[in-house]
Amino acid sequence: VPDKMVQAISAFLDFCYLACQSSLDEGDLVAMENALNCWEEKRTIFVETGVHPNGISIPHLHSLKYYISCIQDFGAPNGLCSSITESKHIHAVKRPWQHSNHHEALGQMLLTNQRPHKLAHFQATHAGM
Repeated sequence: VPDKMVQAISAFLDFCYLACQSSLDEGDLVAMENALNCWEEKRTIFVETGVHPNGISIPHLHSLKYYISCIQDFGAPNGLCSSITESKHIHAVKRPWQHSNHHEALGQMLLTNQRPHKLAHFQATHAGM
């Protein structure tokens, strides 16, 4: 394994480790920025060696450059990750989209999301009858 590849992976893991901390100070944010810069600089090795001949273009990796500013604005993520919101996205958007006829789907998707809530409310209010 080329040294540059090990350095790229190490920088990426350093960034991830720091991002998962429950509290971060300015020194941690600087270390995160340094790790991210190292990752960005060294990740070309994956193209050069043919591991990813078309480059690394993963949406989740693209979001890394916004982590530091978001932490400064909103605080440490406390170990939260995008998979939590992604699972909500699947239930709120992807499944209703699949159940729609794809023509003016927004209204259909909203109805699909409302029905389980209305049914649960009805069952809760009429359970004692």
